[in-house]
Amino acid sequence: MTLAFVLYKYFPFGGLQRDFLRIAQECQRRGHAIRVYTLIWEGPVPEGFDVRVARVSALFNHRRNEKFHAWLQADLARDPVDRVIGFNKMPGLDVYYAADPCFEDKAQTLRNPLYRQWGRYRHFAEYERAVFAPESLTEILMISEVQQPLFVKHYGTPAPRFHLLPPGIAADRRAPANASEIRADFRREFGLEEGELLLVQIGSGFKTKGLDRSLRALASLPKELRRRTRLFAIGQDDPKPFLLQAKALGVSDRVQILKGRSDIPRFLLGADLLIHPAYNENTGTVLLEALVAGLPVLVTDVCGYAHYIDEARAGAVVPSPFVQETLDRMLAELLADPERRAVQGRNGLAFADSADLYSLPERAADVILGVA
Repeated sequence: MTLAFVLYKYFPFGGLQRDFLRIAQECQRRGHAIRVYTLIWEGPVPEGFDVRVARVSALFNHRRNEKFHAWLQADLARDPVDRVIGFNKMPGLDVYYAADPCFEDKAQTLRNPLYRQWGRYRHFAEYERAVFAPESLTEILMISEVQQPLFVKHYGTPAPRFHLLPPGIAADRRAPANASEIRADFRREFGLEEGELLLVQIGSGFKTKGLDRSLRALASLPKELRRRTRLFAIGQDDPKPFLLQAKALGVSDRVQILKGRSDIPRFLLGADLLIHPAYNENTGTVLLEALVAGLPVLVTDVCGYAHYIDEARAGAVVPSPFVQETLDRMLAELLADPERRAVQGRNGLAFADSADLYSLPERAADVILGVA
């Protein structure tokens, strides 16, 4: 079969993008041809992929999306495929990978009622309804248990169309046999002295991921602890507002913000704690990547995968409603207690050996290839 995968933007360091690539490659491994439709492709094209980039533009994102969708439909009419798999919500999908939370729920609970009069709202609401409405035939790959009830609440989507997937942690995120050597080399490379503590925050979209919260928590540490703690934030985003915040908080000498990169496993092995105080997060794959690397995690409970950290006893979960002082206190307690962190790291490694945290691409491919 020929399978068309559709996403607005591909770049190598996004969670959605990495899931797309691994699912598409699993389908390719099973003998199927892969075509990709996108607005932006950054990075090398995998061997055998037919990548088609739309040359459309518009002043507003929702108008650009509409032009992209029209271009997509015209190309599929000229050159049909057997399945259309979308990683963003839009009409005409056979399968949708639900990486994003329920738009309608956010619009009704977090936005001013006037927002629903705007064209942007109407666009995203219409595209979401095209996927989740009862009369739609789109099969839905769910990666967050907490989101399914919200879609059902707003659209009445029939339960059989939902397919809950396990996480899909890549094998290279697991701590290797020489983890201690990699850690020592990493810490030498980045000039981490004996007794220094390294916090890492990993993920594109610094605002949503709560980097501002992390900076405030770092600044709140007791003086002696703050003096020997560093924070590396890694992701594709504009660092300027956060560098200015770090300067205002007096911790700019303790903070580095790095662009997205491919050697994240080294950072997970070289750090002492992953901090992830996100404002909202459908899943949070990096939480499990840290867990299987033996790195303790401090995370807000709004993240879809936070429950794994709790179940594994591999870190600490900040409860809702979020209070900055709670994050500050929990961070200080974890950094001041190396034995507690060591136990949490071992707990994570043990959990990684027994739980299914890896088979998302295979299960997703089963659904995609089984759709009538």
